[in-house]
Amino acid sequence: MSVDYKKILIIKPSALGDIVHTLPFLAAVHDRFPEAEIHWVVARGLHRFLEDHPMITKLWIMDKDKWKKIARLHRSVPEILSFGKALSAERFDVSIDLSGLLRSGLITWAAGARDRLGFSDSDEGSPFFYTHKIKGGRNIHAIDRYLKLAGLMGCDVSTVTYPMPPFPGNVSNFSFLPEQFCVIAPSAGKEANRWPADRFGQLAAALPIRSVVISNSADAPLVDEVVAAGKGKAVSMAGRTDLKELVALISRASFFISNDTGPMHIAAALNIPVFALFGPANPTRTGPYGNFHTILRKEISCSPCYRKKPCTHWSCMEELSVAEVRATILSNIDRNGCC
Repeated sequence: MSVDYKKILIIKPSALGDIVHTLPFLAAVHDRFPEAEIHWVVARGLHRFLEDHPMITKLWIMDKDKWKKIARLHRSVPEILSFGKALSAERFDVSIDLSGLLRSGLITWAAGARDRLGFSDSDEGSPFFYTHKIKGGRNIHAIDRYLKLAGLMGCDVSTVTYPMPPFPGNVSNFSFLPEQFCVIAPSAGKEANRWPADRFGQLAAALPIRSVVISNSADAPLVDEVVAAGKGKAVSMAGRTDLKELVALISRASFFISNDTGPMHIAAALNIPVFALFGPANPTRTGPYGNFHTILRKEISCSPCYRKKPCTHWSCMEELSVAEVRATILSNIDRNGCC
């Protein structure tokens, strides 16, 4: 496509890791169309991460969690229609659906852009709403998948850069943290993707530097379990940062240890060495991007798995021992001299 777009709409409401994955797409589009207005549809709450981004003209904040509640359908339908009408009034030249779901496909269509881009292999019938489609592929990283659509728009996708939103340099409630530390993120969107919390704690106790353990407020009990097993070498920051402060905290880490979760992708984008523990999830698709990072997983026949319901044994996570995770981390940080 050889088009000079003046007004561009990106549809990628959630989740945090997916939004981080979209930043290289944003950079490529901004470089190709430097004078264009770029708008972004994002879920309420996650919009805090993208606030004040110099490449984004306007954030369109959708109440995704409210709109999917059946009990308030009578209120959600008018709100969704009003949201679509406001988008249409902007007269976008192009709308790009990076989520590939029915909801995002409808938003792509409702925006009324002349060109509506998406993946031909998206889910829930969303390709019906696109005017231009390209096969994304299922066994490639999400970043590379998104960049295929940037390439369709005529963008240079030969390099991957992360234009991170601005975040604070100094945060007052970080003052009690040790000068050198790693970050542990024991949460995950799905319970099956979690390495046992007590093992994270045992790992923290065995590392050469102290660990700062992060999560949202809802997962604070999980962090408490890590800290309890950490023998005084793990500090809780559960629920004590907003999204901007979370980025600032991660940027100070010597390295980052986590399950498959959104903050892991922030660390990768900041070029912090990541040690990612994977079980049922596929690291080819959603692992930390780049060769700089380390994936720890068990090569068992049923992993990765795409079951909608988790299995009963979770062997892919349970068989990862504290000793082997520690040994892998120590060998890598010694080699790279990061501690």
